[in-house]
Amino acid sequence: MKSLASLLTAALSLAGSLLASAALAQGASAPAPAASKAVEAAAPAAAAAKAPAAPAAATGDAMSGTAAWYGRKFNGRKTASGQRFNASAMTAAHPSLPFGSRVKVTNTKNKRSVVVVINDRGPSTPGRIVDVSQAAAQRLGFTRAGTTEVTLEVVGKVKMARAK
Repeated sequence: MKSLASLLTAALSLAGSLLASAALAQGASAPAPAASKAVEAAAPAAAAAKAPAAPAAATGDAMSGTAAWYGRKFNGRKTASGQRFNASAMTAAHPSLPFGSRVKVTNTKNKRSVVVVINDRGPSTPGRIVDVSQAAAQRLGFTRAGTTEVTLEVVGKVKMARAK
């Protein structure tokens, strides 16, 4: 199976070749500048594809947006980190924070806060920045509403146990 980087390089190379062919078909004697730039861009893009998906979060990093929660329906299913989901645990899903990040989530409407551990990826719904477990949502006071505005602040990191 080809790696993502090699697939990306091949796709950019093919795009460059197609652009060059189109330029030659229109009477140009040399490949179009965009074609050569696309091929040159393949190497840095391939290197970037090998970079870790989740950069290390610095303590104190903060962000705000909409949060939702997920619960018992997902109990026992594997999370992206390999751990089993537990709706009663203080956990959350975030699209880019590293697994094991400890994050203080504050409901901006009622000022309640909890600290959760990132152990999953998500949310997949546009406009949302975090999905918290049902237990966290209950402590934050938004289970009835389903979503709320929150602020997130990275407060540390825990060592994650690998699931089997």
